[in-house]
Amino acid sequence: MPHITRRAFAATLVAGALVARARAQDDAFAEVRERARGLGQLHALVVAVDGEVVLAEAFRGAALDRPVNVKSVSKTLVATLTGAAIERGALPGVGARALAYLRAPRGMDPRAEAVTVEDLLTMRSGFQRTSGAGYGAWVESGDWVDYVLSRPMQAAPGTRFGYSTGDYHLLAAVLTEATGASLHEVARDWMGRPLGIEIPPWTRDPQGVYMGGNNMALSPMGMLAFAEAIRLGGAPVVSGDWIAASWRPRTRSPFSGHDYGYGWFLARMGGEDLAYARGYGGQMIYVVPGVRLSVAVTSDPGLPARSGGHAGDLHALLAEAIVPAARGQ
Repeated sequence: MPHITRRAFAATLVAGALVARARAQDDAFAEVRERARGLGQLHALVVAVDGEVVLAEAFRGAALDRPVNVKSVSKTLVATLTGAAIERGALPGVGARALAYLRAPRGMDPRAEAVTVEDLLTMRSGFQRTSGAGYGAWVESGDWVDYVLSRPMQAAPGTRFGYSTGDYHLLAAVLTEATGASLHEVARDWMGRPLGIEIPPWTRDPQGVYMGGNNMALSPMGMLAFAEAIRLGGAPVVSGDWIAASWRPRTRSPFSGHDYGYGWFLARMGGEDLAYARGYGGQMIYVVPGVRLSVAVTSDPGLPARSGGHAGDLHALLAEAIVPAARGQ
């Protein structure tokens, strides 16, 4: 498994960032820059090929080193932390029952007893969705965990994909109980510090559990550092075995049509197999191993980014401009 030390990785990013401006007129990425500039919702774009930053620009919005809300990219981060918890022995494995770490509310559907960590990672719990139209009532409730567990189930566990931040919040509660630390502490100690990136505190539920699957904040450069660690095999956060398991298709999104593993969407774009994290508004992390490519994107968090809209434009930018430019490096 490829390995890179924190010091060497940080030095690579710093060196790459310093040369990025000098390479601003590089023909290989001229089209990328111009196309990106024309996407009105896009805020920042950072591209690294083989560990070297070849494009790093904030077209609008916050600076590249300032943490911003990455929305549901948080799901990918929490999924990775789940792998770290398993590898550190805090959780026995993806087959662990979620209710072994959570308090079952009165009147809970008995099928909920069978929900596993893997069901939460793949959003196949069978619980009612709390994303989309159900999000407001959920976050306004007095107990986010109880709210999810006490609603009538929509499917048997492990049978149907239902995109839901509630599933990932249950996972956050499981991690909190299993590790004896807050999700913020776990993220800071197991991911932030090893990668040299800032992960500030974010939203907590009424019981004090940090939100799972939404509202975490990373800078564009921090997103790239995470992407590069994953591309290089996961160290120092998780093992290559966990990345391989995460990138194995487990279900499929009815919205994008892309496969889904453990917190990662899986697709083929520009002739390359890749994994990507996606957050509302167009917050994206792409990892494209075949061309040694990592990409971080931040966008306006207040506007939608549907597959037929801004998210589709970002996918097209990657497939039609970034991947071909990376091949030429």
